[in-house]
Amino acid sequence: METGRVPAHLEISGMIRSCGQQGGFGTVLAKGERDAGTILVICCEKGTNCRLYERMPQLDGTRKWTLTRKQDTENKIEFSDYWQRRKRQDPDIWIVELDAENPEQFIAMDQYVG
Repeated sequence: METGRVPAHLEISGMIRSCGQQGGFGTVLAKGERDAGTILVICCEKGTNCRLYERMPQLDGTRKWTLTRKQDTENKIEFSDYWQRRKRQDPDIWIVELDAENPEQFIAMDQYVG
């Protein structure tokens, strides 16, 4: 496990709790490796306009949340197929859905984690 990284299960628990405290809803769609699993976060508002974020390595060694996919309103199945395929490819992956007004605020809270 890399230095300074919060265990995945604690980070996810904090995201879901923070989302709920602000009137939103968060749930785990796929439970991955407890401490160091990759985390994908699906952000939506009232079940629509879904966006997928994951941490991507940066040149300076940090990992920043990056928007990697947006749901196409004309083809919503494609978005679902994408994250389900990722789940099949990586049994250690966590997939979390945050449904709230401005759900990105709950993943931005941890930008200090390297």
